[in-house]
Amino acid sequence: MPAPVITAILDLLPPDAAYSLTVSKDSQTLTVTTPLKEEILNALRALDGVSSLETGENEVHITVRTSEPFRQESSRSPRNPLSRAIDVIAAIFSPVLGVLAASGVLKGLLALALALDLLSREGGTYLILNAASDALFFFFPLALGYTAGKALGGNPLISLTLGGALVHPEILAAYHALTEGGVIRDFLGIPIIFYNYASSVIPIILAALLCVALEKRVDKLLPSLLRLFGTPLICLSVCVPLTLLVVGPVASFLSQGAADGLQYLYGLSPIITGLLMGAFWQVLVIFGLHWGVMPLIFNNLALTGSDFLLPLQLPSVLSQGAAALAVMFRTSDLKIRALCPPAVASVCCGITEPSIFGVNLPLKTPFICACAAGSLGSAVVGWSGTLAYAYAFPSFITLPIFIAPDGSFGLPFTGMLAGSALSMVLSFIFTWVFFKPRAR
Repeated sequence: MPAPVITAILDLLPPDAAYSLTVSKDSQTLTVTTPLKEEILNALRALDGVSSLETGENEVHITVRTSEPFRQESSRSPRNPLSRAIDVIAAIFSPVLGVLAASGVLKGLLALALALDLLSREGGTYLILNAASDALFFFFPLALGYTAGKALGGNPLISLTLGGALVHPEILAAYHALTEGGVIRDFLGIPIIFYNYASSVIPIILAALLCVALEKRVDKLLPSLLRLFGTPLICLSVCVPLTLLVVGPVASFLSQGAADGLQYLYGLSPIITGLLMGAFWQVLVIFGLHWGVMPLIFNNLALTGSDFLLPLQLPSVLSQGAAALAVMFRTSDLKIRALCPPAVASVCCGITEPSIFGVNLPLKTPFICACAAGSLGSAVVGWSGTLAYAYAFPSFITLPIFIAPDGSFGLPFTGMLAGSALSMVLSFIFTWVFFKPRAR
C-alpha cells in the first residue's frame, strides 16, 4: 500500500497526469511524464515526506521516504465506481478552471468598475471586456464537450461539435420563439422541446457520455479506411437529435431539480448549511470528493446566475492557512516551520493541499482546529446570504467574484469578509491553544 504522502502527491497532480510508481526497500519514486506547472512543483516540494524532487526535460521524479518495505512496482490501482466517477468529473472540469477563474475575476472587477463609475454599460470598453468575461461560460457546452470527450476516451472534437449544436444560433432562436408562443417544430414527426443550453453543464456531459459510447462501438464496426469521417458522421447524425429530443430535456429537468433542491435545503437554514460546509469541506478535499460538488456549483451559476456554495467554502480555505501560520510560530521543529510559509502562501491563492497534507493533517490538532473555525466562519457567511456570481477557487485574490453585478457592497459581501476574518482569527487561536508541539 502506498505511503500517505503518495496519496497527497496524487491529489496535487492533474487528474489526467501519467505516472508510474517504483517501490524499493526504503523509498518510493513517482515518475510523472506529464508537464507540471511551477505552482504544482512548489506545492509538491512543500509536502512533508518528499525527500527529493528532480525535474528533467520530459518528466519529474519525486522520491518519498518510507518506513516499511515494499517489493513491487505499481501504477494506478483499480478503483471503485465512485472514485472512477469523481476522477472523470475532475478530468472534465480541471482543464477549464484556470480560464474560468480568470473570467470570474474579470467579471467581478467589471462590476466594481461600474460601481465606482469608472466604466459605463453603454461604452465600448465595457462591451468588449464583458464579452471576454462571459465568453467561456456562454459557450460552456463546447468547452465541456471537448474535455468530456477527452476524459471519457473518445474523440474530443466530436463531442465539442455536439456541444456546438446545443448553442447553435438557430437552436437558440427556436427556443426563444417557442417561449413566445411560436409553432412547435418536429424531428421526423417527433415534437421538439427546445431549451436554452447556453452555459449549461449536465446536458453536454450526458450527451458526451452517449456519444463516446456510440463512437467506440462504431469504430469496431467500420473498416479503418472509413473511420476518419464515418465515425463522426454517424455519431453526430445520431447523438445531436437524441440530445435535443431526449438527453437535453431530461438533463435540463434534472439540473433544475438539483438547483431547486439545493436552494430549498439552503433556505431551510443557511446557518446550519454554513456550519456543515465549513466543517467538512476540507475533509472532502482530502478524499478528492470535492470534485463531485463542482457540477452542482456550475449548475447553480448556469440556471440562477449565482451560487451559495462557493462563499461557504472561503472560511474553511482561509482557516487552514491560519492554522499553518500558528504552527509556524508555535513549533520549534525547523523542518515543520520551513513547510509553513509556502503552505500559507498557497492558501492565499485558494490551494489548501500543501497546508493540509504538509502541515495540519500530519499534526492532526491544527487540522481539527481549522475545520472548527471554518465551520463558525461559514455559518456567518450563510447568515449573511453571500452569493458568488462567477466561478473561481475561493481565496483572497478571487474576492471580486462575490461582488454583486450592480457593484453593491451590502451585508452579503461584508458578512463574507467578517466570516472569513472570524475563521482565520479563531483558527489561529484554537491552534495556538490546543496544539502542543513535541518536545525536542
